[in-house]
Amino acid sequence: MTHLQDTGREADYYDLIITGDLGALGSRLLKDLLWEKGVDIEKNHVDCGEIVYNVVEDEFQGGSGAGCSAVVFNAYLYEKLKRGELCRVLLAATGALLSTVSSGQGESIPCICHAVAIEREEN
Repeated sequence: MTHLQDTGREADYYDLIITGDLGALGSRLLKDLLWEKGVDIEKNHVDCGEIVYNVVEDEFQGGSGAGCSAVVFNAYLYEKLKRGELCRVLLAATGALLSTVSSGQGESIPCICHAVAIEREEN
């Protein structure tokens, strides 16, 4: 949301908006929260954790958002960008800043998300 506001772009500017490892539930929550703010990413959002792991809602999808993003981008999306199948991708490598101490104490888990816009010239 902040990236779109800062750049003045609409979500459909991007061919694909990808997140790290929100899982099926997290992806649905993200879409719902953005929808409430007037931003629709239903058609162009995909979560890297859902690509890497089977999508089963009642199980925890377990990967690193940064790791899943790196695997999916480098093994799959980079080639699509090179071939011109995608021209504009917003990569939001979501991740939790986990600590065994804070999670063991029942404290909230801070999270971070770096948005990286990757664009190529259209053919």
